[in-house]
Amino acid sequence: MAEISKVLFWLANSLLIPDILILIILFIRSLMLLGSFYNQFTIRLKNKKNIDSLLWRIEAEGIHVLRENIPEKSNSAYIKYLKKLLDREPDDAYSEFVLSNFENEADKDLSTSRLLAKLGPVLGLIGTLIAMSPALVGLSTGDISGMAYNMQVVFATTVVGLIISVVGLVTLQFKKRWYLQETGNLEYVAQVLTKNQRS
Repeated sequence: MAEISKVLFWLANSLLIPDILILIILFIRSLMLLGSFYNQFTIRLKNKKNIDSLLWRIEAEGIHVLRENIPEKSNSAYIKYLKKLLDREPDDAYSEFVLSNFENEADKDLSTSRLLAKLGPVLGLIGTLIAMSPALVGLSTGDISGMAYNMQVVFATTVVGLIISVVGLVTLQFKKRWYLQETGNLEYVAQVLTKNQRS
């Protein structure tokens, strides 16, 4: 039994360095996500001012109002798929295809936030539990400096894991709401286009 415990202890300790490396990589990825989130936020503000206000007028004034005011170049997936809807003669099958592709792209974008929100706390907890074991051993043997070092690792992995998770959760909540609204807008434009073609 003692040999099995030693093997388990050795296995757990060997996972600490990979766990810390993955946490550092995810932390860097979360900082990159914050940058892209801010960029997406600024683009969305412009779109809301320029495009979304026109959606209230397209039934009364015609779809050409939207066609004329759509930006030529944009990094926004919403604008890209809005152009796809407006650039071709509308039909139900094509509209469904465009909307389905937009939803897939939105889901792909959300997957990074989901991953960070779930993996951050898990990896932080793994690092905490692995480093806690040698800290307790140091406490029992009187090695205060070793215990202090391991407690630093315990707190660092927990904090970094939680920060990663917070970034993932906050960006996920905002992006979900944005994509839901943009999907609704695209569906509305598709319906107006189909209705205009039939009348």
